[in-house]
Amino acid sequence: MCLNGWGGKLHAPLTTYLGASSPDILCFQEVVHSPETTKEWLTYRDGSHVLPQRANMFRDVARVLPDHTPIFCPAAQGVLWDGESSIPSQWGLATFVRRTLPITGQVQGFVHKAFSPDGYGEHPRSRSAHVVRVFDFEKAQFICVAHMHGLRDLGGKGDTPERVAQANRLAELVQQIAEPGDPVVVCGDFNVDPGSQTFEILGRIGLVDLVTARGFDSTRTSHYSKAGKFADYMLVNGYVDVADFTVVAEPEVSDHCPLVLTL
Repeated sequence: MCLNGWGGKLHAPLTTYLGASSPDILCFQEVVHSPETTKEWLTYRDGSHVLPQRANMFRDVARVLPDHTPIFCPAAQGVLWDGESSIPSQWGLATFVRRTLPITGQVQGFVHKAFSPDGYGEHPRSRSAHVVRVFDFEKAQFICVAHMHGLRDLGGKGDTPERVAQANRLAELVQQIAEPGDPVVVCGDFNVDPGSQTFEILGRIGLVDLVTARGFDSTRTSHYSKAGKFADYMLVNGYVDVADFTVVAEPEVSDHCPLVLTL
């Protein structure tokens, strides 16, 4: 499963859904981790953009997935707000892997900028990716799974030099871990339009997107009111035996839909 968790804004339906579905591998973006507070909710402020954030979202999801190895990959540490008090808070990606799937290789790296320890920074902000290679005993094979949260550009989702570099960097990270013959899955909130050069670049390492190829017309829920209904993608190479793939419209657990691939 690939999902942008929207900072946990829909905490109750989100954790209920994740606990019930319990995917073998969860690639999770927009994750909040505030280890210095026991508060349940804080507020994100960026000019007129104000959003409630689940203060320890990483911990919350780890609790509903107790049979998984949780890995948090921070992109930046900034502040969230408890009234007028500022609270240090990390923001980034998380990957949850069922403990019966041993992680035999992994790499965490940045696809845009580097870790920002003194604030979230100016847009487009630091963005990271995480790649794992696991062994599936049931299928007696390795599989490589990668995800990233693509940079957000205030100008829109069109191609920019930074987005081209981002896609090339993601491909490099995948190639560091994937071995010849591995099934490879690459997913995430890419923050690009379907016609982006991102897909051409990832196509050079044998990857094809399932969202657009299978005719889905959106990866956003009713909580997203802006134009441009694509953000999230899931790509596979020719070694992946796709049993099923869907963009989950219900229940709504974020302003993004979960993408679910069954092998």
